[in-house]
Amino acid sequence: MRDNFAFQEALQQVAKDKGISVDVLLDALANALVAAYKRMPGAAEEAVVTIELDPFDIRVYAQELDEDGNVVREWDDTPKDFGRIAAQTAKQVILQRVREAERDRKYEEYAGREGDIVTGIIQQSDNRYTLLDLGKVEALLPQAEQVPFEHYEHNARLKAYIVEVRKTSKGPQIVVSRTHPGLIRRLFELEVPEIANGIVEIKACAREPGHRTKIAVWSNDPNVDPVGACVGARGARVRMVTTELRGEKVDIVPYSEDPREFVMRGLQPAKVKDVILDEDSGTAMVVVNDYQLSLAIGKEGQNARLAARLTGWRIDIKSESQLAEEQAYASEEWAEGEWVEDEQGSMVWKPAEGGESVSAEEWEAQSAGEPEAEAVTGPDAVIGPDTVATGTAASGTAASGTDASGTDASGTAASGTAASTDAEAVEGADTDALASGGAGQATQTAREVG
Repeated sequence: MRDNFAFQEALQQVAKDKGISVDVLLDALANALVAAYKRMPGAAEEAVVTIELDPFDIRVYAQELDEDGNVVREWDDTPKDFGRIAAQTAKQVILQRVREAERDRKYEEYAGREGDIVTGIIQQSDNRYTLLDLGKVEALLPQAEQVPFEHYEHNARLKAYIVEVRKTSKGPQIVVSRTHPGLIRRLFELEVPEIANGIVEIKACAREPGHRTKIAVWSNDPNVDPVGACVGARGARVRMVTTELRGEKVDIVPYSEDPREFVMRGLQPAKVKDVILDEDSGTAMVVVNDYQLSLAIGKEGQNARLAARLTGWRIDIKSESQLAEEQAYASEEWAEGEWVEDEQGSMVWKPAEGGESVSAEEWEAQSAGEPEAEAVTGPDAVIGPDTVATGTAASGTAASGTDASGTDASGTAASGTAASTDAEAVEGADTDALASGGAGQATQTAREVG
C-alpha cells in the first residue's frame, strides 16, 4: 500500500512539474505495458492493460476477437512478475513522455513567434552557422543569413530575427537572420514607442545588409512628425538601432502616396529637380542638377538601388546636360537600317525600307561628299558613287567619270573637250586648268594624266 501511494504521489508530481496530465501519463504507460506483455512467451495476440489508482492495481486482460474485430472472449492473463516489468516500463515511458512534452511545449512557444526578434548569447560559430543560446532552446544562424564581414564573438549578446521554426525529433529548430529587413522594423519598434503604439508606421523598407538601409515612415496623427519620432532627441533612437546593426547607416524618409513625390524623397539626400513617370514600363526618369548626379546615384549606385527597392519604380537618373543632349539628338533625323555581313564577308548597310545595300566605302563617300563637286564650278552638278560633274570654264567643258575602261574625249576647235578616266586627276591641282584655262590647257591636262 505504501508503494502504491508513493507511486501515485510521484506520478502526480511529475505531471505537475512537466505540465503533463496524469491521464496522458497513464495512457502512455498502459500502451507500453501492452507492448511489454506481447513480448513475453505464451502471450495472447490481443490484450488490454488497465491501471487503477485507488487502490493501485495493474491488470492484463487477454482478448479473443472474431472476424469482425468484436471481442468474443476475455480473461485475466496478468503475469506473476508483471509488477517488476511494470515498474521498469513506467520509468522509461514517463521519461520519454516528459521529453516529448518538453519538446512540444518549446515548439508551441516559438511556433507563433515567426517574424519576432529574440536576443541570444553566441555559443558556437564556424563557416556553416552560428548557434545562439536563447535560454531553453538554441537558435541557428546560417551563413546565408549573416551580415558579411560581421564578426560574432563568443558569449556576446546578439539580436536576431526569427524567420522559421521547424519541428524535429530532437526538438524545435529555430532559424534566425541578421540580414532580413524585418529586423529593422522590429528594432525600431523596440526603440520608438510611436511605432509600437501604431501612431507611426513603417510603410517600406529597403536594405543592403552591413552597408545602408532606407525606410519610409508615415504618421497617422497629423501632430506627430514620423521622421522626428524615429530619429529621436539628438538622434538617440536611430543611434541605438545603428549600434545594434554595428554601424549600418539608416536613412529615414517621409512616405508619400504620390509616386512622383515618393521617388523624390526616396533619393534623399540628393535634391531632385523633376521626375517623369512612365506607368506602362514602371520607370521613373529623374532629372537632377549636374552637381547632384553623383550624390543621387550614390557609391557604386547604392542610393539609386535602395530608392528603387523602396519605391517599387525603376529609376533612371539623368543630369540636366545629359537630358539636353538627348533632346538635341532626338530632333535630328537618322538613317534607319543596320549593318550586316554579306556573302563575301564584307559589312554593308541595309536600309530598313528596303533597296540595294551600300558598302562601307560607298557609305563613307556619301557621308563625306565627293571632292569632285568642289573641283567643278558650273550650273549643273550631280554627286553620287559614279560622280559626273559638268561645267563651263571660259570656252571649255570638262567631264569626269569612274568608268574603268576610260572615256573617249572629243572636242571642237572652238571649244575643246577633255575627258579623264581618273577622278583624282580632276580632283587635284589640274582642276585649275578646267576652272580657268582654255581648251588647250584642259586638253594638255587630260593627256598628261591619261
